[in-house]
Amino acid sequence: MYRDRVPPTEGCVRLDRVRGGRQKYKRRIDAENSPYLNAQNGLPQKKSYSLGGAGENKVVSLLLVAEPEGIFAMPDPTVPDSDIKALTTLCDLADRELVVNIGWAKHIPGFPSLSLADQMSLLQSGWMEILILRVVFRSLTLEDRLVYAEDYVMDEDQSKLAGLLDLNNSVLQLVKKYKALGLEKPEFVVLKAIALANSDSMQIEDSEAVQRLQDVLHAALQDLEASCHPEDPRRAGKLIMSLPLLRQTAARAVQHFCSIKQDGRVPMHKLFLELLDAKA
Repeated sequence: MYRDRVPPTEGCVRLDRVRGGRQKYKRRIDAENSPYLNAQNGLPQKKSYSLGGAGENKVVSLLLVAEPEGIFAMPDPTVPDSDIKALTTLCDLADRELVVNIGWAKHIPGFPSLSLADQMSLLQSGWMEILILRVVFRSLTLEDRLVYAEDYVMDEDQSKLAGLLDLNNSVLQLVKKYKALGLEKPEFVVLKAIALANSDSMQIEDSEAVQRLQDVLHAALQDLEASCHPEDPRRAGKLIMSLPLLRQTAARAVQHFCSIKQDGRVPMHKLFLELLDAKA
């Protein structure tokens, strides 16, 4: 089940630790020593683009090209269905998605121009929102089921078995909202980048650089909506207004998986554990 997780050249994000017990404040990722930001993570090298002028018109196209392929969950067919099997499958899947999503973030136009520390601060803050938004988008064509992966779809009964019914119902509220809006893939890729750039990290070193990134992504969404949905001048705003619910759902998911971690019955990989600890 854990085969082909991470290429051998890719290690795990290191988080600074404080001797003498639990740290009072959220921990800071050691950005300079992070192989996730200093390697290509299997994605093609992209050219750097200016954030001003005509470069803004390329943002959606670049994000569509950078969008990762789906990852298979590969649940172990020899293990009987149970809450532990379901949660183990989801935690393993999330860990592998995190590796892919960190690689994806490096190809958001303007993101690589941030300091490594600020890149990691945004990722450390917004990683669960990105995971959930990907699940939501994959689930838009189904009714009352969540597509965690092409080979792993959960309905109400399966969610209840895994002890995830309340959390899955929260995610389904997001699915319902985006279905009502008719969310399209170009909008999804821009919204996902905005969710990362707008994450609530309190450890940003260069807030002006992050603001410039936010501005160019917001402009890209507005330009997209003006071109594709001129009949609804408020559409960009409606999409942006969905982000607080996404953040609330992500916070609930982090809290739930922190409880699972404390229970100790479900194996979790190092990257997923470290990012959970950073949000605790």
